[in-house]
Amino acid sequence: MSIQAMNHFTVLARDVDATKAFYIGLLGLTDGPRPAFDFPGAWLYLGDCAVLHIVAGRPVPDPPAGVIDHIAFSAGNLGETVARLKTHKIDYVLRRLPGYGAWQLFFDDPNGAKIELDFSAEEAEPAAN
Repeated sequence: MSIQAMNHFTVLARDVDATKAFYIGLLGLTDGPRPAFDFPGAWLYLGDCAVLHIVAGRPVPDPPAGVIDHIAFSAGNLGETVARLKTHKIDYVLRRLPGYGAWQLFFDDPNGAKIELDFSAEEAEPAAN
């Protein structure tokens, strides 16, 4: 056996519609086909790959973090992304990766799942306003 690629992450959601709106509206994933499971949810796509499965109808742990600390995506356009977070009043932490200079942007989804977006070191630091 050998691992060939990352397939998907699953997020337990209190509210499927709010979770979809977050990942689609803020991060640009798209809603796509999902098998007819007997529980509510959604599959969100990056291109033609269903990278995020949203599952509802199960309790979300309190606190919501588990042994998986966060979900990370490669991203572009740091300034626009930070502006979107500010517009939606989403708290975030932005830092440079020591020794590499890449930008790491951390924030939580509506269910408390931690998201990391990684940006190239060449991207300009976003405006402080």
